[in-house]
Amino acid sequence: MSGRLSGKYALITAAGAGIGRATAIRFAKEGARVLATDINADALASLKAEDPAITTCPLDVTHAEQIHALVRERGPFDVLFNCAGYVHAGTVLDTDDVSWRRSFSINVDSMFHLCKAVLPPMLERGRGSIINMSSVASSIKGVPNRFAYTATKAAVIGLTRSIAADFVTRGIRCNAICPGTVKTPSLGERVRALGGDEEAHWRSFVERQPMGRLGDPEEIAALAVYLASDESSFTTGTVHVVDGGWSN
Repeated sequence: MSGRLSGKYALITAAGAGIGRATAIRFAKEGARVLATDINADALASLKAEDPAITTCPLDVTHAEQIHALVRERGPFDVLFNCAGYVHAGTVLDTDDVSWRRSFSINVDSMFHLCKAVLPPMLERGRGSIINMSSVASSIKGVPNRFAYTATKAAVIGLTRSIAADFVTRGIRCNAICPGTVKTPSLGERVRALGGDEEAHWRSFVERQPMGRLGDPEEIAALAVYLASDESSFTTGTVHVVDGGWSN
């Protein structure tokens, strides 16, 4: 790798699997020091073996006090990648209060607390890049049976643009990534939860993709590297769609 993130210290959530894991590994290979967090301690243990530049710490992003304690003890950070997320399936009629609150707690409230925690030290030093995971299922595109998820991911875009506008003159950049369908362990769990013919379910996901394939976590990680690096120093408040043409 080319050392595009040399000298940077990055905090990544949901780093135990999928896009978060791929990004933690890619950041480390590009020269960053990485603090990888996840609620799954076993997943973190296997990640730590991938690269000595990766350190790990369990974190439940639904607990604000854990977030603020971690940033106080392990910061300051140059980069924050908010990757933790939860996908609730169903229409508005299928969404109860518990599912609605859980969706916002994991997908939006966690980003609020993490951004609020990392921003003051970033502002003191006059630099920082925040990358928020949104989705094509947001204000970009309506997706059937993803009511709560789509609502939260639209909120992430608003959160991102607001932070970008508030701190654009103070060295802070904030951008969002909107993936389409990416082949991750999380997607595999959702496919299994559908029951019936799993191969048919996988085919249905692939068939709706204009490229005829699903995305790969490393493809999303590549964009995260760019947004974390100084190469994107003129980029803030943007929404990057990475969906293989699905939203066209």
